[in-house]
Amino acid sequence: MSRTRIILALAFAFLAAPALAAEVTHHSSGAFEGKGLPFTEAVEVNGLVFLSGQIGARPGTLELAEGGMEAEARQTMDNIGATLIAADLTFADVVKCTVMLADMADWPAFNAVYVEYFEAPYPARSAFGANGLALGGRLEVECIAARP
Repeated sequence: MSRTRIILALAFAFLAAPALAAEVTHHSSGAFEGKGLPFTEAVEVNGLVFLSGQIGARPGTLELAEGGMEAEARQTMDNIGATLIAADLTFADVVKCTVMLADMADWPAFNAVYVEYFEAPYPARSAFGANGLALGGRLEVECIAARP
């Protein structure tokens, strides 16, 4: 291919790229607006909705739910549910979750709550221990959902 054709092909690709760009939509439950947090609750592109990590903070506050791992896990999952609703989705649309636990010994307690929010077949999932989670929380969960 001649050098001129390569340059023209690259120029066309560069100029056409904005027209081919995916539409990006931001979703928010409104529960944490005005709290100065530097992220969006969920961002959608090409039918995939990427949820920011959620912790067990009570809606409208930056305070963790009281009552230990079970309470934080339930509040975390409820926060995820609120974000899914804001995006017109449900837990059935979740395809992947990543779970971060301050103490892996809390895995059974977290899992007992987690399974209440999903039905088989469950989403793909990863989990790992993490040090220094936001607000001193015991866990953080991020999810990816797919628009049906």
